[in-house]
Amino acid sequence: MGGKTRYIMSMIVASALLGGSAGAALVDLGPGSFTAAASVITFDDIALGTINPTYSFPAVPGLGDVTVSFGGYFVGQSQGGAPPTLLDSTPDNPLALDPAAPEVFTVDDAANPGSPVLSGTPIFAGTIAVLFSTPVAGVGLQAGYFDAVGSTTIEAYDGAGNSLGTIVNGQLGLEFYGLADSTGQNIISGISFYITGEEPAGYAINDVTFGAGDVIVPVTPGPVVIPAPAALILAALGSGLAGLARRRNLL
Repeated sequence: MGGKTRYIMSMIVASALLGGSAGAALVDLGPGSFTAAASVITFDDIALGTINPTYSFPAVPGLGDVTVSFGGYFVGQSQGGAPPTLLDSTPDNPLALDPAAPEVFTVDDAANPGSPVLSGTPIFAGTIAVLFSTPVAGVGLQAGYFDAVGSTTIEAYDGAGNSLGTIVNGQLGLEFYGLADSTGQNIISGISFYITGEEPAGYAINDVTFGAGDVIVPVTPGPVVIPAPAALILAALGSGLAGLARRRNLL
C-alpha cells in the first residue's frame, strides 16, 4: 500500500510540475524488480567496521567490469544539520566520491534481520553515496528501519553530476528502493541517500542491486521519478504522517 501511494503521489506532482512531459525518464521500482542475474552487494562478506568498502565485479553482462564504491557524499556536496542531511545535493562534474566526506561503515543493526548493513556517520544518521565506475541502467537497495514516512530520500545522478530524479520512502520499517531508466539505457553513475524529514532512529542500507536493462523486470506503466524540487514537496507531505518509534542499539 505504501509503495502504491507513493507512485500515485509521484505521478500527480510530476505531472503538475513537468506539464505531463513524455519521453525517457527514471522510474521507481519496487521489490522483485530485478532478476536473479542482477549483481548484489550484501555486506556479509566483509568485516564489521569496514570503512568505505569497494567491490569489483568483472565482466557484468551489458556493463563490463564494474567497481562499486561507497562513501559519505560526492565532491561538491556537503553534509550538515541534526540529523545530518545534504546541505548541497549537487555534485561536481565528473561525479566522484569526496575523500573528505564522513566515512560509511558496516555495522550490525538490531532492527534489521539482514545485518550486517552499511551506515553513514554518525551511525544510522549520516549520508551515504554509491558510485559506479560504469553507468548502470538500474539500481536498488533495501533501506530502513524507518519510523516515519517520507523521511528519507534517494537521489540518482549521471556521470556529470546531473540529478536524474529522487524518491522518498513510502512506508515504515524496511523498504526496497529502486531506480531505473525507462528506456533501459545505462545512465545512472551514482546515488545519494540522506534524511530529508523527521526520522527518529535513522536508517542503514543493504542488498545493493544493480545491472543493465536486461536484468530489470519491466514496469508498465512506470511511476515517474520526481525531479529534486518536487521531491521536497513529497517529503514535506510525508513528514506530517506519524511514525511508530522503535528501539535500536546504537554502537
